This record gives sequence, structure tokens and C-alpha cells, in this order.
Amino acid sequence: MNHLPNALPERTLQFSKNILGLCNEIKVTVITRPLIDQLVRSATSIGANYAEANNAASRSDFRNKIFIAKKEAAETKYWLSLLEDYTENRDKVLILKAECHYILMTFQKIISTLRTTSA
Repeated sequence: MNHLPNALPERTLQFSKNILGLCNEIKVTVITRPLIDQLVRSATSIGANYAEANNAASRSDFRNKIFIAKKEAAETKYWLSLLEDYTENRDKVLILKAECHYILMTFQKIISTLRTTSA
């Protein structure tokens, strides 16, 4: 697994790449196929929504995109939890779950900061 950078744009991009690498290694079965599909969608959406937030036209638009990125991170964590028992790469899944949690908490901090600065 690649080293994760500190800056959130690069970190979310690397996270997506690491998820794609994991999914490419998982044996496709009737159970794993839909889980992989959902995981790829939600995990890659995190960074895409964060990139959109960074190019938002307004504070409200920024906040909305950050909320979506946070929701996608929570969903990604869920799919990773389901995949834990269906892969030989359980350690990699656990590492990615921890990284996903970090990203999720980072978005929560951004949202909390937005709330306190707009009050």
C-alpha cells in the first residue's frame, strides 16, 4: 500500500487508488461483486466531492459538497466492514478502514469549524 500524504486532496486521491487496488485483488463472487461495485463508487466519490468543494462557487456550495464527501466516507467505511470477511486481504481492509475513519473525522472537523465560524 502506498504511503498516504498529509494534504487532504492528495490523501483522498491516494485513498481512492488504494481502494481500487484492493478491489482489483478481491476474488469476484456473487457476494463480493455488488460490494466491490458499491465500494468503488463511494470511495472514489469522496475525493471527487472534496475536489468539487474546493472549487465551490459559494460557502453554502462548499458546505454541501463537504457534507456529501463525509456521507460517502461513512458509506465507504460500511462497505469495507462488509468486505472484511470476504477477502484474503483483511489486513489491507483494516488499514483502509482506519484511513477512511481519519478522512471521515477530518470532514467532520471541517463541518464543525464551518458551524462555529458561521454562528
